[in-house]
Amino acid sequence: MTSPVRLRPEIAALPAYRQGRQAAADAFKLSSNENPFDPLPGVVERVQAETAYNRYPDASATALRVALAARFGLTVDEVHVAPGSVSILHELAKATSAPGDEIVYAWRSFEAYPGLVTVAGATSVQVPNRPDGGHDLDALAAAVTDRTRMVIVCSPNNPTGPIVTEHEFLGFMAAVPSDLLVVLDEAYAEFVTDPDAVRGPGLLERFPNLVVLRTFSKAYGLAGLRVGYALGPAYVLDAVRSTAIPLSVTAQAQTAAIASLEHETELLERVASIVALRDRVRTALVEQGWDVPAAQGNFVWLPTGEHTAHAAEAFAAAGVIVRAFDPEGIRISIGEPEAVDRLLRTAADLVRALTQ
Repeated sequence: MTSPVRLRPEIAALPAYRQGRQAAADAFKLSSNENPFDPLPGVVERVQAETAYNRYPDASATALRVALAARFGLTVDEVHVAPGSVSILHELAKATSAPGDEIVYAWRSFEAYPGLVTVAGATSVQVPNRPDGGHDLDALAAAVTDRTRMVIVCSPNNPTGPIVTEHEFLGFMAAVPSDLLVVLDEAYAEFVTDPDAVRGPGLLERFPNLVVLRTFSKAYGLAGLRVGYALGPAYVLDAVRSTAIPLSVTAQAQTAAIASLEHETELLERVASIVALRDRVRTALVEQGWDVPAAQGNFVWLPTGEHTAHAAEAFAAAGVIVRAFDPEGIRISIGEPEAVDRLLRTAADLVRALTQ
């Protein structure tokens, strides 16, 4: 039957965002890049003290913006807070792009990118990654046209793992128009150990067309509270704030983020342990025969190709829930240390089977 409600056909055809598969009680959930640690000390207590559930939160998350502005040497108007950095991407797309406009990004990258472009009414221009899973910034720059309104650069790239170097990024910024908005998505910045990696906040003064995205969902372990932030020119973020859903960041989320910022020493210790486990897992997978790209997030990538669905089911049968991107590969989050032996045993069995 034809629906009596007329929907935008491109929206009706758009698949919903697919969350990482949930895990049974006896399985390890390594499908959503979540932090395996509980919130930092004192965070839960601060959130529990935020009891005014009958009152609206501060619409602009002013206290958190003040804390972030002080941390990065910016004004409050150069900081925007939203329920996750993906929400800010939606807002940026709506602020910059309309039907007939284009948004350019690498592919494969964060799977929400195509949907947010479509919802804005714009057209996606997907530029293939290099064979090593990293961005081809020369190709990204070459894909920019008069219709391009925004370019997204993801470093480290989710789900493949490699970073964009500062040298590459500076060359890219020199190659694109100065009035083109460039969004540097650094959701996993805290896990990056490569000294050559681009670091967005330090480049904001140099590039007035740059916005940097960060989040409290990953390193800070606040995925369930949904809070991310953008750093960039005040006039751009003012436009973004105009497109945002009012009152979308809860008082509890803002309180938890501020409390987490106050415990940076403990945070860095946790991040270091995740990074060490990530490097150990990648080294073991490479020794097994897997072609694992350089991993700089809190995850590793297995290029399983046409065998992706089979490999994901093999991991699930072993009690390891991974994220499958069929027919390209599998992303495996770094979670509990107890998951490693099970993960590596299954990966060893798979690589032997796939290479016979």
